[in-house]
Amino acid sequence: MGAAVKQVRVIDNAKQLESTSRNSDTFDARNLERLRKKYQDSPNEFFDPKFRKVADRIFDARGTRQTPYSGIPTLLYAPYLKLTDDTDLSQLQVALTGVPMDLGVTNRAGARFGPRALRNIERIGPYNHVLDCMPLGELKVADIGDVPFRSRFDMQSCHDDIEAHFTRILAAGAKTLAVGGDHSVTHPILKAHGRKEPVAVIHIDAHCDTGGATDGNKFHHGGPFRNAVLDGVIDPKRTIQIGIRGAAEYLWEFSKDSGMTVIHAEDIDRMGIDAVIARTHEVVGNGPVYLSFDVDAIDPAFAPGTGTPEVGGLTTREALAIMRGMKGLNIVGGDVVEVAPEYDATYNTAHVGGQMLFELLSLMVFSPSIGKRAA
Repeated sequence: MGAAVKQVRVIDNAKQLESTSRNSDTFDARNLERLRKKYQDSPNEFFDPKFRKVADRIFDARGTRQTPYSGIPTLLYAPYLKLTDDTDLSQLQVALTGVPMDLGVTNRAGARFGPRALRNIERIGPYNHVLDCMPLGELKVADIGDVPFRSRFDMQSCHDDIEAHFTRILAAGAKTLAVGGDHSVTHPILKAHGRKEPVAVIHIDAHCDTGGATDGNKFHHGGPFRNAVLDGVIDPKRTIQIGIRGAAEYLWEFSKDSGMTVIHAEDIDRMGIDAVIARTHEVVGNGPVYLSFDVDAIDPAFAPGTGTPEVGGLTTREALAIMRGMKGLNIVGGDVVEVAPEYDATYNTAHVGGQMLFELLSLMVFSPSIGKRAA
């Protein structure tokens, strides 16, 4: 019996060796030779025209590229354009700007450091492999610095300064992408965007942020979308809120009463990402859309550095899939808010915020309102 088993094993081993030898001969003699001829003496050659176009924008004639840790840090490595009273913003398609203000937080402060944290993040872009675009090479973009605040203490004057800043950008014909700051900054930004007509809103967050006055102030980070509706600058029936969860549900009655569509984090598991994307397109339609991304939409396992973390949130992969599903919508502006880097020693939260900002800029490449993609 033992000899028979041994003989079977010998036969099986022989067949395996023969098969391996066949495969090895095919690879060694043909594929390896082909790969060596094509790549061995051409380390920086890109044969796919799509990738060649990207490489041509990144590598210089010597085949080198800028180191990500040198130079003056800017949002998404965009060129820096110093903003003065005489700066011509009409040369831009998209203006990136920081809004370092967190006077509206109800819990942990620190989002004022969000813009600086995102400027220091490396390894974001330049190519979006899912949307197949290189936004900084296809759009005229610049980091124009931060909103110039007259006071670091007066919240109302800060909101007035934000609205004036974004009104100026839009008047020049450029679109805006902002980095907060707490979520209260979105209200004055929306006042600038909805000055002529209400805009649709995609709001990705753990919280609806449609609460009323707290401690006698209605302009905190838990109420910007309520305020924007009542100001007539966003259309609640073309507003969708995604990723909502947590114990403050009782504060957000306004969302449904006004006609907003609310998709809780638990709904995403039931519906699936594709259904969430389809519902979003259905709600916002073809009109102008503003996309606001609060980093606390992400589960604190991935992004703990925020003022009001809520467990049970989106994974980074789910958030990316939802964002990329917005391709083709008429995105006219957006923001990434509530990154408070002091609560995350790993800097992962800032990295998440930077990636979401990159996704937003990538979506603008395909927005009908941006115009023709730059050559």
